[in-house]
Amino acid sequence: MPSDATLPDELRADVEVLWDYHDMHHTLRPCDAGIGLGSHDLGVATFTAELYHQGMIPRIVFTGANAPTTIERFPRGEAVHYREHAIDLGVPDEAILVETQATNTGQNIELTRKLLASHGIEISSAILISRPYQQRRAYSTAKKMWPELEIICASRPLPLDDYIESIGDVNRVINMLVGDTQRIMEYPKRGFAIAQDVPAEVEAAYLRLVEAGFTSRLI
Repeated sequence: MPSDATLPDELRADVEVLWDYHDMHHTLRPCDAGIGLGSHDLGVATFTAELYHQGMIPRIVFTGANAPTTIERFPRGEAVHYREHAIDLGVPDEAILVETQATNTGQNIELTRKLLASHGIEISSAILISRPYQQRRAYSTAKKMWPELEIICASRPLPLDDYIESIGDVNRVINMLVGDTQRIMEYPKRGFAIAQDVPAEVEAAYLRLVEAGFTSRLI
């Protein structure tokens, strides 16, 4: 199994199918807020700051505590580190709210909604900024938790190979893609998300990658 930042040729077709499936291909437009979902990927904070500077969002909520995959990199919590990074990139402190308790995507949405309400902020639209392969799951979760909110999904616009290089671990990226694909299929059954169409070629690519041993993020 690969462990560096190079995608093996024999896996490329299936990985590209999942990569494209999880990209919602939404067109960016100005929204009432940007919600940056905490993870191991600091690029989420980078791109959220870019959207702020482009005038796409007047305020930001960074949301996330820690997961086992992030505690070492972000010891003060994902959202706190995201906020610090965005401030380093020129976003004013007063434009950022931080939610530090969420440990899953459903809590990201639920607690962000409560945090905004506690500040008397009402929004009808939001750009949901996440890792590229998290877009579809974030969308399906947010539409379940906050159905009236207009949601545009966005991620740092990196090609697959550039993204893998930025993370530095192709094995981790493939496992996350496989895990998120399973969650798209399973979470609606558990009431965590709205149902999403899963084309046959996506399910087939997912199953081949599971058979190839990419199972560490399966539920």
